[in-house]
Amino acid sequence: MGLYSHIQEAWKSEELNHLWRERLITWRKEPVTLRIQYPTRLDRAKSLGFRAKQGVFIVRQRVMKGAHRRPDWSGGRMSSNMRATKELRKTFKLIAEERAGKKFSNCEVLNSYFVARDGKYEWYEVILADRSSTQVLSDKRLSWISEPSNRGRVFRGLTSAGRRMRGLRWKGKGSEKARPSRRAHKRLL
Repeated sequence: MGLYSHIQEAWKSEELNHLWRERLITWRKEPVTLRIQYPTRLDRAKSLGFRAKQGVFIVRQRVMKGAHRRPDWSGGRMSSNMRATKELRKTFKLIAEERAGKKFSNCEVLNSYFVARDGKYEWYEVILADRSSTQVLSDKRLSWISEPSNRGRVFRGLTSAGRRMRGLRWKGKGSEKARPSRRAHKRLL
């Protein structure tokens, strides 16, 4: 087994619970969006496109768990669809990617992965690439990110989490209504 396989196996083992308890205590006190020097899960970061070079970096993003509640309103009759909780299709992972992309607006989101959760929060590490960096432009595996068609890709549902939300992970029988989009399918009828 290679190095990354050992890291992956260590991640699955439950012997590190005391270490995680201490980590989560410190992470709760940190800012919601925090740029970090090294990825917590090196094997996962490498498999999703992280390269240890200038212009590519990791952000740890904290997202609050639970229902997505509307702002409180007062008085008046509401329609039956106007509930206190919104029914969102977005996952916490996609929300984390969008918030990191908004914070670092000059960079593009490559991908993200789950790191930890407790009773109140979930943490994801988002891989970002600076589209104007010469190191990124000269790398064949990353230069595609600087093309104009990839600008703001996280907000258009083009990342892995976004494509999953849009139903584009599946093809063939059972997914006929997913393409070109759910909204466009309804318009065609």
